[in-house]
Amino acid sequence: MSETFTMYSTPWCGYCHRLRGQLDREGITYDVVDIEQVPEAAEIVEKVNNGNQTVPTLVYADGSAQTNPSLMQVKDKLASLG
Repeated sequence: MSETFTMYSTPWCGYCHRLRGQLDREGITYDVVDIEQVPEAAEIVEKVNNGNQTVPTLVYADGSAQTNPSLMQVKDKLASLG
C-alpha cells in the first residue's frame, strides 16, 4: 500500500508527535520527513506556509497541503481522496 501523504516534521515538535500518535492509533500510513535533515523538505514546507517552516505540514498525493491539522481534518481529506 502506498502512502497517501507525507508529514513534514521535526524531532522536537510536540504537535507532530501528537498527530503521529493519533495517526498510528488509527492505522493510517504516511511518510515522515525531518525538515532539519532534508533541506529540500524545508523548502516545500516554506512554500505552502508563506515562507514559514511550520510543522506538522502534510502534503497529499493530489498536491494539496494542511498545516497542523486535527486527526478529523486528516481523515476527512483522506476520505475525499478516495
